[in-house]
Amino acid sequence: MKLKLLIIIQFAMLSLVDGQTNKTIILVHGAGHGAWCWTKIIPILSDQKINAVAIDLPSHGNDTSKLFTQTLMDDAEAVKKAANAVEGKVILVGHSSGGVVIAQAAELLGSSKVDKLIFLDAFMPQNGQSVRELAAQAMKNSKVVAMDNATPVMLFTANFQAFQWNPAIVETHFFHDCSKEDQAFAKAKLTWQATATNGTPVQVSDNIYGKMPKYYILCTEAKDLDKSSIAHNVSIKKLYQLPSSHSPFFSMPTKLADILVEIYHQK
Repeated sequence: MKLKLLIIIQFAMLSLVDGQTNKTIILVHGAGHGAWCWTKIIPILSDQKINAVAIDLPSHGNDTSKLFTQTLMDDAEAVKKAANAVEGKVILVGHSSGGVVIAQAAELLGSSKVDKLIFLDAFMPQNGQSVRELAAQAMKNSKVVAMDNATPVMLFTANFQAFQWNPAIVETHFFHDCSKEDQAFAKAKLTWQATATNGTPVQVSDNIYGKMPKYYILCTEAKDLDKSSIAHNVSIKKLYQLPSSHSPFFSMPTKLADILVEIYHQK
């Protein structure tokens, strides 16, 4: 009986050392999107015994008047709150502009809470960089053909403090390899986004954000922006590539989830 108890204790201690206990993946959406974009991913992770939480950021919504005062720090604080609501360490996954959000949130949370950062076809910043700056830099080297100026990608409110993705182009811009059902679902869910969050530079340090393990998942068939250069903007442990649009959580959820599971278990 004592030997059996000792084995159980040793196994528990090894699990703690291995770092695989009580980790939660926090899924953070990009501009105009919401927690709904992870609807196919969470069940797959759950089948792998991995706890995952998708959150809605305060910088998006259908009531534009509420967005005019929203900031990048508001989004980062929302991620921080979600992370602190769960036991153990977290792995932050940021899609698109959500990459800047998780970078700022990681700085607030620190390495005692954050295990890893995963950037899904996302803006991965250095200190002082914003989504807008990174997008401009990437555009110079982008293989993506610019769209007709007569069909703008973004539509703005009169004061330019909020924008939405142009409904006329979202199917081809973000979801070209997704099913018609998923395209319709996403198009109906997309909302307005606070402009300030994309223009605000992150404030991160080498001692906190800089030391956190980072992984990048590049969507090689994305038509919104070629993020190849962004994938190397900050030192990463590993680069993964998916032959998908900007929305692999719809077009190839199993392959995306497999990568997340692999990263989850890496030491």
